[in-house]
Parts: sequence; structure tokens; C-alpha cells
Amino acid sequence: MKQETLIAVVEDDTEIRTLVAGLLSREGFEAVPCNGAAELDRLAERRRVDLIVLDLMLAGEDGLSICRRYRSGPVAIPILMVTAKGDDLDRIVGLEVGADDYLPKPFNPRELVARVRAILRRTRDVHQPPAAAAPPEIFQFCGWRLNSASRELRDPEGKLVDLTGAEFDMLMALVTHPQRVLNRDQLLDWTRGRSAAPFDRTVDVQLSRLRRKLGDNSKPPSVIKTIRGGGYLFSPQVQRERG
Repeated sequence: MKQETLIAVVEDDTEIRTLVAGLLSREGFEAVPCNGAAELDRLAERRRVDLIVLDLMLAGEDGLSICRRYRSGPVAIPILMVTAKGDDLDRIVGLEVGADDYLPKPFNPRELVARVRAILRRTRDVHQPPAAAAPPEIFQFCGWRLNSASRELRDPEGKLVDLTGAEFDMLMALVTHPQRVLNRDQLLDWTRGRSAAPFDRTVDVQLSRLRRKLGDNSKPPSVIKTIRGGGYLFSPQVQRERG
């Protein structure tokens, strides 16, 4: 990554904060350590932050509150949540409030870097306009419209539906492979690449969130179907057009 990629490392443990910031700096990122919400806010006021590496358990404002606040801002900054809490409930809550990925402590430094790079690849257009040489594609299904360049999803009434970077990538994987059974490994490969860990359940969480945002509330779901022993199937017909 280029040196101007700015990563805020929000961690109230001095040793861990220094270790993570140093690790990312050695990988070519500009990593700025922040010991809590106040330092992060001051940094974000002065600089464009490309990614937040965020600890869940912080003194003062906790990581979940910070995540909610930054995901609801005018520019949704990508967030990698890193925490000592590693059970499924904490992971689901972190993803529910908008984190793009979740890494429990203790973590392998190489895995942290891999996940940071994967998130930045997925969200590289957050601060940049789409390249003129790559005209957008519009994917239409059941009245919904997904724009590949602006990364916007609009409902049948034309209202904008907020998606995290991970949710957008998951929906793109589905609309580009409609009416085809996709297993969890395929979806992980297309959305997170080699940063995914074995037996990763993030796919299930992301699909649950997408179903809710698409209003796919029937039992069983009718838009994103679960295929027993096979994976998932995006059932609608999808039309593609150049924007």
C-alpha cells in the first residue's frame, strides 16, 4: 500500500498499541496510535483516515459505540475490530454495528496485516471517484438496483440502503453469480480472499444482515436461500446494464 494510506490504531493498552502501530508502519502504512475515542476524533478532524483498527474494550467510550458513530458518519470509514473477546456473540455484535471484519486476540501479526490489506482492497473506492476507464455496471433484481462503481444499493422506491464494505462485496458476489449454489469457501474467497480463517462464520453473519436489509424476512428466506449441505443461492433473475 502507498504511504498515504492512514490507519488509526485505537487501543488503550500502551504495549499493544505500540506493537500494532509499529507492525503496520513496517508494512508501509502510516499508522497513528490513539489511546481512545478523543484522540481518534482529533485525528479524524485533521486527516482523512482510511481504516480504523479498533479495540472493543476501551476505557471511556467503548469500541462498539465508536464503531456505530463512525459507520453512521458522512463517510463510512472501514473498521477492523480487534478484541480479547473472541466468542461468536461478540463477533456478531461487532459486525452488526458495522465493523468490516473481526479479529480476536491473541492474533498472528501476519493475519492482522492480511486482513487490513483485504479490507483496504475491498474499500479502495470509499474516498475516490470511480476511474473513467471503468464504466459502472448496474445490477437490477426485484426492483432493487446495485451500482458497482458508486457501491450504492437502492430499494424499489429509490431509497439508498446503507451497506458496509463487506456487505457490498457479499452482495456483488451473489448478483454476479445468480441462481447458482455458492458454498461458504467460494464466498469467503471472493469477498475476503486469503485473509479468511478456517471455519470462518462471517459469511453467515453477513448474509443474515443482507437478508434483513433486502427485506428477505420470509421463513425460509426467498431471496438468499440456504441450500442444505450445499451453501447459498441468490434466487432472483438479475439484469446487468452499463451505467
